Amino acid sequence: MHENFDVEPDVLKAKIISETARINWLELQKFYASGSVVQVSAQLDLVEVAFAFSQDDKAAVQNWLQAGLVDRVSDAQAQLWVEQKAELWAVVISPWILVQDKAAQATH
Repeated sequence: MHENFDVEPDVLKAKIISETARINWLELQKFYASGSVVQVSAQLDLVEVAFAFSQDDKAAVQNWLQAGLVDRVSDAQAQLWVEQKAELWAVVISPWILVQDKAAQATH
């Protein structure tokens, strides 16, 4: 989505919202295996994080990474989602697939 630098922020956010959907973790396995799946903490707004990725906002992404709020999905987390047959919110911001487990928020 890096070609969207010239798109109005509200238009781009609306596009991101329209492309965000629930998906079963099993359908994301091949992308996880290639290292393309990024987990977004339930504390963050998935659309805002996706927008930052689409705008190549390195400062925001770096802050989230350092705070542990955004990271590649760990093997342990991936296995847990397989066992739970988890459904996650996901959006593609090429080359990444951002996922968020809102169910985790309910259990914390």
